[in-house]
Amino acid sequence: MKILVVDDEKDMQTLFEQRFRKEIRNHEAEFVFAYSGEEAVFYLDEHVHEAVLILSDINMPGMSGLELLSYIKHKYASPPPVVMMITAYGDADNYNEAMHLGADDFLTKPLDFNLLKEKLKIKN
Repeated sequence: MKILVVDDEKDMQTLFEQRFRKEIRNHEAEFVFAYSGEEAVFYLDEHVHEAVLILSDINMPGMSGLELLSYIKHKYASPPPVVMMITAYGDADNYNEAMHLGADDFLTKPLDFNLLKEKLKIKN
């Protein structure tokens, strides 16, 4: 399963690589990282339908995660990738906007990696 993680916090890459070390080694999960919405769009345009799941932060400089979500759901309608939004702010406005734009799930920081693995159907 190829997962695109979009977050302007570069330490998220290290965190994912640590928490999913076994799954990466066993080829259960492969991660690609983008540090902005714009970088994610470039990746998706160059690697059409490689990422089966996109985990995107909402609050990023430049293109926000919500703008990225809207772009993804309109451009890649068939088959639509699964998009989970991640935010440090679990407020109702962000949640409602993300769901309105077609988010498949909504997670809050700090990430509960055990819950994420459950959602990805990866054994802990």
